[in-house]
Amino acid sequence: MDQVGGVIVFGIKRGKNIALFVDGPNIIRKEFNINLDELRKVLEKHGRLMIGKVFLNQYASEKLVEAVANQGFEPAIFLAGEADSDVDVALAVSVVKAAYNEKVDVIAIASRDADYLPAIQVAKEQGKKVVVIGINPGFSRALQNAADSVEMLTSNKKK
Repeated sequence: MDQVGGVIVFGIKRGKNIALFVDGPNIIRKEFNINLDELRKVLEKHGRLMIGKVFLNQYASEKLVEAVANQGFEPAIFLAGEADSDVDVALAVSVVKAAYNEKVDVIAIASRDADYLPAIQVAKEQGKKVVVIGINPGFSRALQNAADSVEMLTSNKKK
């Protein structure tokens, strides 16, 4: 039991608030078979998940969008060009917005893509801890080096 601002709070884990942004086309791929619950578990040691957005492009199936929502994450769908992944700008903008949110202590990015380096720098300039979550192959070394903490996911693909 804790007392917060004169209010008694039962059963609430106190800690850092996390904003998680998932690069869906980069991480949620058939060859990796990532479970979003694994992302949640990986982040538990860093604090409490406050914002959880999974960025998808317009090619995401309705089944995938529904699965993301059923896992308790916000599906954020954006128009993409010809490439698989054009959600990078939308995700980076969300990271920068979270960097200026006083309620956010930790920004977590699930991706393998170094395109987020400028957004990570803004977050760090604003005093946020940055956690990068990725998977091999193709997990950018520059992205890992820019983070305060790196978490590796494992593929759930049956061999």
